[in-house]
Amino acid sequence: MVKKYIKDLKTEFSGYNTSRFLKDLMAGLTVTAVALPLALAFGVSCGADAAAGLISAIIAGLVIGALSGASFQISGPTGTMTAILIGIVTKFDIQALFIVGLLSGFILLIASFLKLGKLVSFIPSAVITGFTSGIAVIIALGQIDNFFGVSSSGDSAISKLFSYGKLGFSPNIWAVGIALLVIGIMVFYPKKLGKILPSSLAAIIVCVVINMIFDLPLAVVGEIPRTLFPKNRLDSSIINLEQVTTFILPAISIAALCMIETLLSGASGSRMKNEKFDADRELISQGIGNIVIPFFGGVPASAVLARTSVSIKSGGQTRLTSIIHSLGLLASMFLLGSIMSKIPLSALSGVIMVTAFRMNDWGSIKYIFKKKFRSSIAQFAVTMLATVAFDLTIAIVIGISVSILIFIVRISNVEVESSEVDYEKLKISDDKQKEKLDSITVTYITGPIFFGSVEKIDNEIRNIGDHKILILSMRGVPMIDAGAAQMILERIEEMSKNGITVLFCGLQYNAKEMLKRAGVINLISEDNFFWDAQQAIESCI
Repeated sequence: MVKKYIKDLKTEFSGYNTSRFLKDLMAGLTVTAVALPLALAFGVSCGADAAAGLISAIIAGLVIGALSGASFQISGPTGTMTAILIGIVTKFDIQALFIVGLLSGFILLIASFLKLGKLVSFIPSAVITGFTSGIAVIIALGQIDNFFGVSSSGDSAISKLFSYGKLGFSPNIWAVGIALLVIGIMVFYPKKLGKILPSSLAAIIVCVVINMIFDLPLAVVGEIPRTLFPKNRLDSSIINLEQVTTFILPAISIAALCMIETLLSGASGSRMKNEKFDADRELISQGIGNIVIPFFGGVPASAVLARTSVSIKSGGQTRLTSIIHSLGLLASMFLLGSIMSKIPLSALSGVIMVTAFRMNDWGSIKYIFKKKFRSSIAQFAVTMLATVAFDLTIAIVIGISVSILIFIVRISNVEVESSEVDYEKLKISDDKQKEKLDSITVTYITGPIFFGSVEKIDNEIRNIGDHKILILSMRGVPMIDAGAAQMILERIEEMSKNGITVLFCGLQYNAKEMLKRAGVINLISEDNFFWDAQQAIESCI
């Protein structure tokens, strides 16, 4: 893998010149402008602070960007993880967040060595869409405190929402005004201007200026430490086996979220830039990055499609774009720390709420509902509701389970049809031959034969009547599972005792191999297998 990495670097930087560097520089600075407000906002929404989000984006851009499985990936803190992390910080403390991040990094490394990245491709798109929408709802609910300038209690977004009934709900009109101003700017911001100055950054600048002029009674971000080694960072001396056991499940959830978001971002970026994407190396880079980040006091990170697409569309050429974006954030920390400390939390809540709304794949949602794809709608709705109501890992399991159930129901609707021999079609007029043909029934089976469809096929085979020859036409059967093969063997044994001959025709390779393993071929011999139904019928006359 190291040799391949070096080879890919040589290919990536082949012919690299000043022109390409300037493109990387401009793309990197553009991504910096996009990432800065989001890094601050996600750091706060994770239950840490703005500095943690900023540090996470800096380290992720440097470490993960340098080791990435592609030239275009941009990594940093994301909204998808905040729902889990805020619960961990609320229930335990900030050190718990760092330990979870560290463990998730090791889990990602294990996943890369086991090549589990390919499993993401087996998750139905409707499940991912529902999962993303559910997270968007959780993120939005989690910002109600900052949006309204109030306080709540509870371990989850929903419990916090219900706590207002006990604690009271008295919104800070200034906080609401600032949040609505941010949302208004981001929604109605001119697209052409967005290429020069991102809407989120423009909104934050406006709110900071207003707050500095009028000194509004608002909660603000607070001091931004001008160091990559803040007081709040992972203390490795407190890690023990008990803590690892306690935090392993949330760490698996974080690792799963990172894997899903990273690989989806990589696949999308690969199509946009027409460049190969090494999923296994990407997971290694994410693993190493998330192991390193907690020691600097950052929150877990993953590749982000929004920032990755900005990098590609801005003309990013190599992974230097990610590194330059990190250096831009680092410069912002040292040069603009005093200004960033005065950003109202309600302004960041507005940024996050708009981001949460845009997280939804509205194109896919509109499509499945407009086309009335009931199975996709069910997958989407169940996964979204499960994400809001339960743990995010459980939500994915529920969504995939529903998808599997729907798939089983669909494919179990196997087509089984029996018919007698058509004399005219075969052009047979001899009475003796007709008499022999009267003893034949042909059963046509289309679809996989497995535990979900075996009963229907079994009932059809049993209803052979007075016929003495049964021809099973199975050209449309792609597979047979062990239980179905055993059922066929038992029916053949039963029919043989009753003087009934069973012939097979049109068997595909996999289906025939399963029957061979089940002992069917040993029971009736290879001579009872034919290419098609007509050949099987002709063998009987």
